[in-house]
Amino acid sequence: MKAYVLHGIGDLRYEESEKPQLTKDSVLLKVMAMGVCGSDIPRIYQTGTYSFPLIPGHEFSGVVEEIGENVAESLLGKRVGVFPLIPCGKCEPCQNRQYELCRSYSYLGSRTDGGFAEYARVPAGNLLLLPDNVTFEQAAMLEPMAVAVHAMRRVSITPKTTVAICGQGTIGLLLLMFLRERGVQELYVIGNKEVQKQAALTMGAEEARCLFERGADAGEWLLARTGGRGVDVFFDCVGKQEVVSQGISAVAPGGSVLLMGNPASDMALGKQIYWKILRNQLTLVGTWNSSFTNEETDDWHYVLKRLREGRIHPERLITHRLEFDRFAEGIELARDKKEPYIKVMGQR
Repeated sequence: MKAYVLHGIGDLRYEESEKPQLTKDSVLLKVMAMGVCGSDIPRIYQTGTYSFPLIPGHEFSGVVEEIGENVAESLLGKRVGVFPLIPCGKCEPCQNRQYELCRSYSYLGSRTDGGFAEYARVPAGNLLLLPDNVTFEQAAMLEPMAVAVHAMRRVSITPKTTVAICGQGTIGLLLLMFLRERGVQELYVIGNKEVQKQAALTMGAEEARCLFERGADAGEWLLARTGGRGVDVFFDCVGKQEVVSQGISAVAPGGSVLLMGNPASDMALGKQIYWKILRNQLTLVGTWNSSFTNEETDDWHYVLKRLREGRIHPERLITHRLEFDRFAEGIELARDKKEPYIKVMGQR
């Protein structure tokens, strides 16, 4: 098969590779769509994966072509999405079915071969069956959508909750989409690129509640917009110290700051910021990945239900579509930021 194989940091090659060998509990997936995640870029060009050579990519979907001997034949030919985290099944979180908290997990695209290939080996238990009206492109965005939903469900939110989202990359924009779908009315959006602003407006943001000015203090802006009260919930989708501090400053007494951006550096809280956490009795909440138990209550089924009913449209964020043999151009675009983009999608 053809695949994009990472041989070392910055050494990504489009080449012939052996088709994956099945295990008893896995399937061979013909990959039909694959998305570039923001985390793929440093993984390919800066930090590397956990071993080499390795095929990156954890946002993908496809069709089951072959099955292992322990896998139900009914899966053959099915259109599926893929939960990329492979839990150990033995640790305490796994025993409690909190697989996103697994202490010894593997991961498609970083710890084992992923989806930037014509075929991928996937544990059968990591598959999500797709309704006929859900496209492969939408299914390749299930993972970032589930991450956004997982963050949203970590705090109590009603239509009357006042919410701010700082950071309008793919995850922040998808979070905006789900908050709007939930009916949140007073929603403030903070970013730094015009392409993000236009995408946010497409996802349901109100221009009067948008701040897209580089260097602006989001905390001061939010306090001014809310008459000094602040917001009930502040989502940090950036992972920078100044954003965390501004969020803590901009949250109303008894409110929550939800931390979901991968950290860009070490974090340190100034004394006055720390006092605000104490005196306003704020809650700081961490979130990572998403829940997948293959039950209707998990994050992935929450997303799938809304896709099936046509209530959300993540494909509106796809700015670049490339055929599989040109997919490297999309990866390089995300690396070099040669032109504005939101989501880069490869397809077959």
